[in-house]
Amino acid sequence: MSNARARYRIGLTILVTAISIAACSETRPQGESSRRPSAEEGRLAVYVVNYPLQYFAERIGGENVEVRFPAPHDGDPAFWMPDAETVGVYQQADLILLNGANYAKWVGRVSLPQAKLVNTSLGFQDQYMLVQNAVIHAHGPKGEHSHGDIAFTTWLDPKLAVEQARAITQAFVKSRPDQKESFEDGFTNLERDLLDLDQEISNIVSTNPSQPLVASHPVFQYLTRRYGLNVKTVHWEPDEVPDDRKWREFTDILAAHPAQWMIWEGEPNPATVAKLKSMGITSVVFDPCGNVPEKGDFLSVMQQNVENLKRAFR
Repeated sequence: MSNARARYRIGLTILVTAISIAACSETRPQGESSRRPSAEEGRLAVYVVNYPLQYFAERIGGENVEVRFPAPHDGDPAFWMPDAETVGVYQQADLILLNGANYAKWVGRVSLPQAKLVNTSLGFQDQYMLVQNAVIHAHGPKGEHSHGDIAFTTWLDPKLAVEQARAITQAFVKSRPDQKESFEDGFTNLERDLLDLDQEISNIVSTNPSQPLVASHPVFQYLTRRYGLNVKTVHWEPDEVPDDRKWREFTDILAAHPAQWMIWEGEPNPATVAKLKSMGITSVVFDPCGNVPEKGDFLSVMQQNVENLKRAFR
């Protein structure tokens, strides 16, 4: 009986050991939200709240950073709410890049380490713009404490985009001072591309600065201000056909603002395009590129926007 008990105990020990080894060696799924930021690889682990910041950070940081943007790629990240697990990996990042201007309101509803937060538009918060009943106002010195909804597509003004990139560079240098030269080189190259973009748009608009335009949605405030565009804005979604009331309101706008071009944030519904064309209005797309594009990158999307805009100013 004692020999049987001994054999039983040995067998049980072997079984428990095997189970423990298997459990310890099990690989955790490498989903975007389940991975620990790769600080152990020696790179700066950076999480962002939109695609423009991802692009800027990657251009500036190069191989010295690992940038992650875990929002779904089929929606607007400005209105995304991450789950608890994703918030957890944001908390573990070395740096969390924010757009500011009330972009990604979820940031104010969760607990994130203040020391890791980088508000990339803080340096020009006195230039924020407000959206109140589709009327745009210059923002006051109190910044985000003002009333109303703040327009948040700041990066559509390339000059402001440069300042956001500069804030990222400063945060990277502060975190990794030994890589300062590399970060500053990355910023210089990005700045050059953004300023070239700015000059291209300025040249296009200068050919007919008073050209009346209609914008499909209130997302072009900073673009409009930067280049002095003559724009009236409606609230139409690209994938929806406006109802009769919206068409009547649109006709009223055209009576005082005889636009022949309409700027969309995405490809509009063909039925809408056809009706606009029957009214003598041509549709063009200027994609804000807040999320990861289906092809290309931030700069190539903006360059395509420039080509599209040229059509309205010939």
